[in-house]
Amino acid sequence: MFTAAAILAVTYIGIAFTRLPRFINVDRTSAAFTGAVLMVLFGIVAFDGAVAAVDFHTIGLLLGMMVLVSALKEVGFFQFLAVETLSIARTPKRLLIIVVLATAAASAFFVNDAVVLLFTPIVIQACRARRVDPVPYLIAEAMASNIGSTTTIVGNPQNMLIGITAGISFTRFFLHLLPVAAISLVVLIIIMFKVDKACSKPRFDQVLELPREARSYDMRAILRLSPVLMIVMVGFFISAYVRVAIPLVALAGAFLVLLVGRAKPSKVVSGVDWLLLLFFASLFVVIAGANRAGVLDVFTHRVVVTPGLAGIASIEVVSLAVSQLVSNVPLTMLLIPMLQGTHGDVLWIALAAGSTLGGNLTIIGAVANIIVVEGANREGVHIGFGQFFRIGVMVTLITVAVSLAILSVEFYLGWLR
Repeated sequence: MFTAAAILAVTYIGIAFTRLPRFINVDRTSAAFTGAVLMVLFGIVAFDGAVAAVDFHTIGLLLGMMVLVSALKEVGFFQFLAVETLSIARTPKRLLIIVVLATAAASAFFVNDAVVLLFTPIVIQACRARRVDPVPYLIAEAMASNIGSTTTIVGNPQNMLIGITAGISFTRFFLHLLPVAAISLVVLIIIMFKVDKACSKPRFDQVLELPREARSYDMRAILRLSPVLMIVMVGFFISAYVRVAIPLVALAGAFLVLLVGRAKPSKVVSGVDWLLLLFFASLFVVIAGANRAGVLDVFTHRVVVTPGLAGIASIEVVSLAVSQLVSNVPLTMLLIPMLQGTHGDVLWIALAAGSTLGGNLTIIGAVANIIVVEGANREGVHIGFGQFFRIGVMVTLITVAVSLAILSVEFYLGWLR
């Protein structure tokens, strides 16, 4: 048990602190991979057991969504979505609302990390064309992506883990968390209006003109992929009724975009984040080893795993705190074994809400935040830790409270069990 605990601790320290001394070459993927190999080398998990520990349903769903997003990226779908929505903004308030709603809507269905990666430079260009400070809009974008991704199983990697492990249907997941996301977006917009002084300006001084490179999308190719996109979205919602697994819907969509898309399949496949898939597979092995050795039993009594108000509150508070240390995906993987065997969906839904909304507290709370900050730095825009935290602490505390209230009401009314 001690060896497994040490490997688990070293793995999560490596994930949390990627900038270790220069003589140690490590990042979150290599930390997870090293932990997985050590679990096998020390005999905590047999090699066959390590292979069996990898949840290929989750890997398949993630792979299918990555191929789909990569294909849409190649034809400029996200540039089209961002440019066309941002171009209708005539006032600072409207620009902020459009950034929040467009980011949230896209993040609900296309994995939020990919959405902010592509939206960030366009949001900066829009702000510069309007001569307003892009920082508040970028912070709003990052937080909106996390909030919007809460809504569906395919919105972010942790929701994929939760949805597949718990066996929650896409539609049920969506209906339970849509009210949480909708009210949280309203909270975010109100807070941003109060914080951003530019929003008091009645109108922009000039018409928005984005650079030509922002409009680099292939409309004919987008129209060609649109039917596939619609089929996949409908497939997600009806998957439980036609008895088709959600990962199979995503993989079928990936197959179709490779078949009918105009981009070269090899280029689309090269856009898949294979490091993230290795990270997931490795963490599955690390957590399986820790669980097998009884390490996680030590922490189980710390988290209330009984459905009800106490359980919802416990899950959301733990998610909020721990996600600031290791981000929300490793947090979710750590908590999943503790929830397996619990009755109903309530604690799983609480974990989806808490792990995602909690990521808005700090820059390091969610990968999407880091992507926005790093993308902004490449464009010469600096977002300070304090700037983000000043808004994040208000947004996070209020939205987590909203989530706690809504899920508790749904539970006691019998809508969520």
